[in-house]
Parts: sequence; C-alpha cells; structure tokens
Amino acid sequence: MLRLEGLEIRQDDFALSADWSLDDGAICAVMGPSGGGKSTLLSVIAGFLAPTRGRVVWDGRDLTGLPPAVRPISILFQDNNLFPHLTVERNLGLGLDPRLRLDANQKARIAEVLARVGLAGLGDRKPGALSGGQQSRAALARVLLMDRPLVLLDEPFAALGPGLRAEMLDLAREVLAGPGRTLLMVSHAPEDAARIADRIVLVGEGRAAPPGEAQALLADPPPALRAYLGL
Repeated sequence: MLRLEGLEIRQDDFALSADWSLDDGAICAVMGPSGGGKSTLLSVIAGFLAPTRGRVVWDGRDLTGLPPAVRPISILFQDNNLFPHLTVERNLGLGLDPRLRLDANQKARIAEVLARVGLAGLGDRKPGALSGGQQSRAALARVLLMDRPLVLLDEPFAALGPGLRAEMLDLAREVLAGPGRTLLMVSHAPEDAARIADRIVLVGEGRAAPPGEAQALLADPPPALRAYLGL
C-alpha cells in the first residue's frame, strides 16, 4: 500500500498537500489543471523532490529520505528517457546492470520482454531507428524488466495520436497491471482515465484529493472535476 502521510510540498508560491492511501494493485489516474502539481506529486513519491513535511510510505516502509535508485519504484516519462547512442537492448540493460555487463540470462530476459511488448528482434536497433510507438514500447519494456511494485507514469503516451495512445494504454494495463504492482498515471485526458484507471486522484487548489472510484467520478463529477473538464 502507498501512503502519503501529512504530505506538504512548498516551492515559492506553490503549495500542495496530500494525506491518503492507495491499495496494492490499483491503477490510479492523477488528473487536474496544468500547473496544479500532478508531476510534482509524482516527483516527491519517486524521490526526485523532497517534501516540506510528511512522509511517503510503501508497505509500512518510510521512503521519504531514500534516494530514487533504492525506492521500489519505476517511472516512465513522456520523453521515454531512451539514450540515443545505445541500442534498445542496452537501454533496457541499464535497468539490470548500470555497467551493462549483461550475462546470457539477462540478455534472454531482455529478449523475452521485448517480445512481450511487440518488439521481438529489434533489440539491436537504436531509438532513432524506431517509430514513436515503438520507442514507447521500448520504454514500457524497460519498466516491465525492472519489475518494481510501484510504477509512476507521467503522461508517457501524450505525444502519440489518439489511436496509438489507446493502444499503448491497453498494452500498459496488460503487461503492468495486476497483483503486486500499483500504477499511478498522470493524465489530462478523461478518456485515458476511463480506459485504464479504477481510481482517480484530483489535484488542484493546493490539494491532491484522496483516490476516488473512477467510473463514479467521471459519471457524476464533483465541482472541481467538472470545472477541470469544462462541464
């Protein structure tokens, strides 16, 4: 379970608070207006930014003072974070060994994961030789390979067209969701949240609200969500 306990984030004139928990196995969309603090909230959970006060707790373990690399978290950004000078295989290999001294078993694992996301046989290509959708699949494969229980998705498919974005959302749910793994996804699009999420955290007016049931919130939005959706 992810718990944000009395969390406060302050940066100059910006402030955001959160005090809630998210059950294991949930797929939660984080929605709200631009500048409201959605990506900032993920940065605090991931450890890239320290909160002003409060704690980030995972399964009873206080993560607040830990560096990002040792947290049980993987994160997928919009730009995919693929190194252009490395092959896809070596980009994925960084998730297993930063020195890239990959043995036969690790290479076999990489090949298996690439096949699972539809990139079989493309491990020797560099990111520039892949389409946008294939690059997103490669980045998703790296998250799958790292196999960490909490996955943060910061609009990784926002640059894709509607059809391809829907395809990648379906793939993310297929390969990442399930027992033992929790997903927290920043999204501006209610259709994306409706497609993949079972919970929604609404961020706005200085507060990240507790997760609510996605279908109920989208079917009968509270005032803050109605304003955000322009209803």
